[in-house]
Amino acid sequence: MSIVDAPRELRGSDSRTRTDRPYVVIGGGPAGLSAGYLLAQAGQRVIVFEAEDQVGGLAKTVVDPDGYRFDLGGHRFFTKSKEVNDLWLEIMGDEFLMRPRMSRIFWRGKYLDYPLRGMDVIRKLGPVELTLSMFSYFVAALKPKGREDNLETWVQNRFGKRLYRHFFKSYTEKVWGVPATEIRAEWAAQRIKGLSFFSAAKSAFFGNGDDKIKSLIDKFQYPRYGPGQMWEQMTSRIEEMGGEVRLETPVTRLELDDHGDVVCVHAGGEVIEPESVISSLPLRATVAVTDPQAPAEVQDAATGLRYRDFITIALVIDGEDLFPDNWIYIHEEAVNVGRIQNFRSWSPWMVPDPDTACVGMEYFAFEGDELWTMSDHDLVELGKAELETLGLSTPDKVRRGYVVRVPKAYPMYDADYSERVDTIRGWLDDIGNLQQVGRNGLHRYNNSDHSMLSAMRAVDNLLTGAKHDIWAVNVESAYHEQSTDAEDQQPYKEAPVTPALRAELEQRQAA
Repeated sequence: MSIVDAPRELRGSDSRTRTDRPYVVIGGGPAGLSAGYLLAQAGQRVIVFEAEDQVGGLAKTVVDPDGYRFDLGGHRFFTKSKEVNDLWLEIMGDEFLMRPRMSRIFWRGKYLDYPLRGMDVIRKLGPVELTLSMFSYFVAALKPKGREDNLETWVQNRFGKRLYRHFFKSYTEKVWGVPATEIRAEWAAQRIKGLSFFSAAKSAFFGNGDDKIKSLIDKFQYPRYGPGQMWEQMTSRIEEMGGEVRLETPVTRLELDDHGDVVCVHAGGEVIEPESVISSLPLRATVAVTDPQAPAEVQDAATGLRYRDFITIALVIDGEDLFPDNWIYIHEEAVNVGRIQNFRSWSPWMVPDPDTACVGMEYFAFEGDELWTMSDHDLVELGKAELETLGLSTPDKVRRGYVVRVPKAYPMYDADYSERVDTIRGWLDDIGNLQQVGRNGLHRYNNSDHSMLSAMRAVDNLLTGAKHDIWAVNVESAYHEQSTDAEDQQPYKEAPVTPALRAELEQRQAA
């Protein structure tokens, strides 16, 4: 039994004797706070260090002075893991809402349902393009596959060149900023297999013969005031149990002894002697702050890791919501925006003024490039102009805008990332009391549930003597919103479907 599987009242009764030295957790995002929460709940002394002035990391909720709340990137709370879901409910209780899911794809001036519906696809592709796409698919299905080193080859082999060009190439290259041939096939296998636009397209065009993949989820759980509410509540619980969460306190140095253990953590001008360290720092940063320095080949591997950065431009607009979806994907080369969120569709409590709409224009950049260095004013003007280009609104209706930049939002799966991570991991394995967790801590494109699960496994290792391989969390090539009959036979408690939600689901389906 793992520490998180144990009844709550027993979690503090593990065999580990409390030490005077604290457990140090680096990073106040989903992974770091989950680790801090479980350690504090087990009666251990714990200090969580967070460099920013707000917890949540990539999953925080930004609140502007007028009370508009912005979710950075969109975070659906849906998981196959019962233990993660139980922890969500333990933290949020009645503040965890069940919300309707709706998203579409904007392509060639048309909105395609996502997941795809056969008749909708037929109407909007037209008979000629539909026939050509089907032919392209059959060619791909019949030909020998060969090597599948990159994303482009992986997708084309399964869905044909035309579907790839229409519905994947432009959006993927907008997200990553490099040709699809430079993204490793592992990313596609992890994020697309059994789901995504292409599995939906395959089902819409050719059916779902094995009947294993039932559907994309049509609802998901979500905190009333955005994902940040989850992490703020978790922080309060940690502090109530005697733990510490120190904001604006970056870790600047991890001092190692001759045996390779972390003996001192330098943060905020203070030196802490830790019992053990759980870190969600990006691998590049972890290598950079160790003393003595890592070997040259490890430093080279770390500096070679690449990240894609992210910008949200939140616009408050007079009038009704621009669309009913949680978000729409923009497969349109005429604009830079990649996705647009409708914050009220996530939760009505995100938008305080019912006479306004609030959308999040999402852009992908590299830190220091032209888009990243644009002034906030110019970015807001860009967002307004692109809304008009897409026919969604006009600049005169936009009351104001708010810009949030998120560095290192997406670890890149480029041609060399796997070898670089292996090199760093080999070095980290010799640091006996340091475990890396989370998305950037493992350089893996994890969702929040997988990041939390990696932290849970790390705490198990510390408190129960387990030998979990943290790097093995979320290595299966299956997306988290894929649902199978076998999984449906493992029920767990979730937020209730209220009459209001049922009516909203029906309304959106009708729309």
